[in-house]
Amino acid sequence: MISEQLINQHLSTADLPDPDLFIRNSGEQRVSNFMLWQLAYTELYFTTTLWPDFDQNSLEDAIKSFKAGNGAWSYSEQVLNKSVTL
Repeated sequence: MISEQLINQHLSTADLPDPDLFIRNSGEQRVSNFMLWQLAYTELYFTTTLWPDFDQNSLEDAIKSFKAGNGAWSYSEQVLNKSVTL
């Protein structure tokens, strides 16, 4: 029987957790079939900043947006209080 668990087991990311935050740069507002299954409950963050210019401040902006809960999903305090070191 095909199930969500069976599909998850056969993905190349089977041993990794699903992402909490997906950052798309360059002004594009699409995921281009990138990790569609894993992105189902992921916060999507779009920025016009180009990749070579995406710096620590840009990342901090994305994390602030994520923490503010600007998307459709809410997050546990455990996820929100993770620190990021660059």
